[in-house]
Parts: sequence; structure tokens; C-alpha cells
Amino acid sequence: MKTGNEDVVTVSTVEEYASLFGCPPVCHPLLSVCRLSAVKDYIPVGKPVRLNLYTITIKDKTTCNARYGWRTYDFTRGCMSFFAPGQVHSWDEKTENIGRWGLLLAFHPDFIRKYPLGTRIDRMKFFSYDVSEALHISDMERKVVENIMENIESEYRQNIDAHTQDIIVSQLEVLLNYSERFYTRQFQTRSSVEPDVLARVRGLLQKHMDEHRREFISVNALAGELNMSPHYLSDFLRSQTGMNTQQHIHSFLIERAKSLLVTTPLSVSEIAYRLGFEYPQHFNRLFKSKTGITPLEYRNMN
Repeated sequence: MKTGNEDVVTVSTVEEYASLFGCPPVCHPLLSVCRLSAVKDYIPVGKPVRLNLYTITIKDKTTCNARYGWRTYDFTRGCMSFFAPGQVHSWDEKTENIGRWGLLLAFHPDFIRKYPLGTRIDRMKFFSYDVSEALHISDMERKVVENIMENIESEYRQNIDAHTQDIIVSQLEVLLNYSERFYTRQFQTRSSVEPDVLARVRGLLQKHMDEHRREFISVNALAGELNMSPHYLSDFLRSQTGMNTQQHIHSFLIERAKSLLVTTPLSVSEIAYRLGFEYPQHFNRLFKSKTGITPLEYRNMN
């Protein structure tokens, strides 16, 4: 757990996540499932937290005023919320654990990386900042979600074996498929809002990678697509996430590299060229600086 120059707390593992939010000890190195009634406290109150994890929460008529990026998130109604790695949140006030109901699921990107879900999840709209409200669910929808979350919880609390990850990931896919259906229902008549800058940056990086393989996108080019100056874009992103534009580009490249290392037989050099690196050693150096291990070591570990 790290604190940046702007006092942003960075959480990169589920163990750190459980410790920060007062959850029970985790039963899996890449996954945490707990009931909100077992959460002791939300800390640190009033300090921005960047989670390098995916989280899914279902809550029922409890109060927890949070900030999602720079927008306020209202949890006063029964709802679901979805956070993606790299997004920044803060909690403005402490809430007492009185009659709190709900389930909280957090998992590291590596937990789903080798599965089709690992590629698909980034395209799910409800994990993006451009959705400025939670998913409010009906009683019937809540029962569907609750049953799936409880299935995941039941599997999570068993002893880990060769089938644990496959079973939980399959349940996650079902949960997210239902969530997409419920979002479509909720936003059919919802007025569209202008996507925020972070969502547009991620979308442009994805689009560039799909359309211009072997070509590095520069900070200047990305800023130009957004009609902003490079300095303004970096300052804006840093104020919201603690990372400048170049760091966002590097983070995106590393995540794409991890997926290619796990899901394709491409050599490290081929992956480097596909991602736009002129020299494979530059790719190796960046990957190790961000992950602490080489691309080949990461592939062998996964």
C-alpha cells in the first residue's frame, strides 16, 4: 500500500484492500469476498484511494457517501456499484456498521486474465467513469444478484483446488451478464451525459491499439484527440487519478502486454513490436519497472 505525492493511497492487492476497509482476512491471494456486516470500518476517511483492483458491491438502503473520481456517489438506495483498476475514490465521512447489509467482491486483474472475461471486462460500460450513478435494482433483480454473489462466496470459502478459479470466474461472467441486462433496462430512457476525460482516454487508447498496431500513441497525439494541450491533459489526469498521461499510456500497454503474454503464443519480441516498441529491450525495461519481473517471468508464472 503506497501513498503518492498528492497523498493518494494506492491499493494493489486484495490483502491490502481487506486491511484498509476492515474486511475479514482473505481466503484467496487474488480474490476477496465479504459481507458488509463483517466490515469494521472504512479508512482512511477523506483521503483519495486508487484501487488497482476490480470491485463489485451490492447494498441495500444503507448510507455511505463516497466520491467516484470527482462525482458524488449516492448509496442511500439499494444498488450495485462497479469500480475498475486505476479509478480513484474517497469516503467523506465514517459510517457506523448498524444494520448494514450487502456483499463486497474484490479481485485482482490477474484472477481473470487468462479467461475471455479478462479481455471483455474492460468494454463493459458500468466499469467506466462515464456512468455517474449506481445501478439501482428491483427486488427481483436483487434476488438474482444476491444468489450469484452467495454462490461465489460459498466457493471462495472452500479449500482452493484446481477447479476453484474456473468455477468462480464462470459465476462472475453470469453476474456481469445480468448486470449488463439490468443497466440496459435502467438507462433506456436516461439522458446521455458527456463522458469524462478518463473514460475518453481509455476509449482512445483502446481504439488506437485496435486500429494502429505497431504504432506508439504519443501524449501529444492523445491530447490532440481530446482538443486539450498536453500539459493540461496531464495535470487534469493527475488531479483525478494521481497519474499523468504518459503513466496512463504505460499502464494501458502493460495490461495489454500481460493479456498477450498469457493468451497468445507470441514471443516477447513479437509482443513488443505489436505494442509499438521499436526495440524489445525497451519493452522489457518498461515491463520490469512496472511489475518487478520480466515479461518472460510473468508468462512462466501464469
